[in-house]
Amino acid sequence: MSEQTVSVHATREDVAYALTTDGVLKAHWVDAYARVPRQAFLPDTIWPYDMATGRTAHVSRTENAQAWRGYANADVPIVTQWDDGEHAGRVPGRLPTSSASMPSVVFRMLDELAVDDYCRVLEIGTGTGWNAALLAHKVGEENVVSVEVDEAVANRAREALDHFFGAPVEVVHGDGRAGAPGRGVFDRVIATCGVREIPYAWVEQTRPGGVIVAPWSTGFTHADAVLRLTVDATGKSATGRFTGPVEFMKLRAHRSAPIDHESYASGLPSAPAATTTSDAAKALATTDRFSPLIFALGLRVPACTYIAAEKVRGTQPHWFYGRKDRSWACVLVDDGETVSRVWQWGRRRLWDEVEGAYAWWAERGRPGWGRFGVTARGEGERVWLDEVGEWV
Repeated sequence: MSEQTVSVHATREDVAYALTTDGVLKAHWVDAYARVPRQAFLPDTIWPYDMATGRTAHVSRTENAQAWRGYANADVPIVTQWDDGEHAGRVPGRLPTSSASMPSVVFRMLDELAVDDYCRVLEIGTGTGWNAALLAHKVGEENVVSVEVDEAVANRAREALDHFFGAPVEVVHGDGRAGAPGRGVFDRVIATCGVREIPYAWVEQTRPGGVIVAPWSTGFTHADAVLRLTVDATGKSATGRFTGPVEFMKLRAHRSAPIDHESYASGLPSAPAATTTSDAAKALATTDRFSPLIFALGLRVPACTYIAAEKVRGTQPHWFYGRKDRSWACVLVDDGETVSRVWQWGRRRLWDEVEGAYAWWAERGRPGWGRFGVTARGEGERVWLDEVGEWV
């Protein structure tokens, strides 16, 4: 995203120009962007992510209206709730649980959805209501149903939508995994929360030929990838590919418990170190969590969480934690060194699995997100590479 989009002093026109120039805001969404401002759906207290400092900032409209408007306009994500509403005060909470996404991400996903006029759209994760409002402007208020698991968030979004349109956009308080039972069949389904698998109820509630767009991940890291599925002619299966990386708050039922490092690695001081010269260790040292490599490792090393610790004096630990037992691995990568130290403990040899996954990925030409896809059926979902049947 262009530098001009991150300034808190940017106007909506500045951001529109940058998004349009970058090819994110397409012509068919320009009118919705112009007529449905994000600030109309934001609360007085927000915690935007400051691109300049890399930190989440507390901003109050009553204390600093100029900064509040600037962040509302800027291409930054904005937290609007912490800790499922239990948080109070100016300091950020432990876990962000509701937000307004970056405009660049919002319009990228809306473009993937490919709505036509008068499409019926089901949204999972109402949040502030801004995304639902953009859809309602495009397809009509009566054609949008949005589901929100948090009752307080749902109530506030419903009020904001009613005030903005003067007519109701239906906001359902409920578990998004179930979709919107009793509301009929939809042409499109879009999730504004990350999922670990596509709930089959979404497939059942989408017409044949309809589209489902959702951020999807394995839980290897917090990063997701946008998945675009098309429901087949029978209405019983949906298949499609990934289009690129994003990061969303997770569907409440799909959240992963925080890693308790000490419960895993208490045996580290006495564990013998091995060494490795593998390309996998070198690659981890030069990539980031949004890379195709990390995505592929997550697919091939299931039930595992990866955390790259902070680099200190040229040395960076890379940790892998088994999610179904207390197996763990750590590879210590030093700048300028060809040999890395490795520790493994537990039933699973997680570093061996990571090295095997890296070799699999490299042998297949280091595929990016677009070569991977998912097929979702009633009995579950499968991930494939290049074509259905080439299961990962």
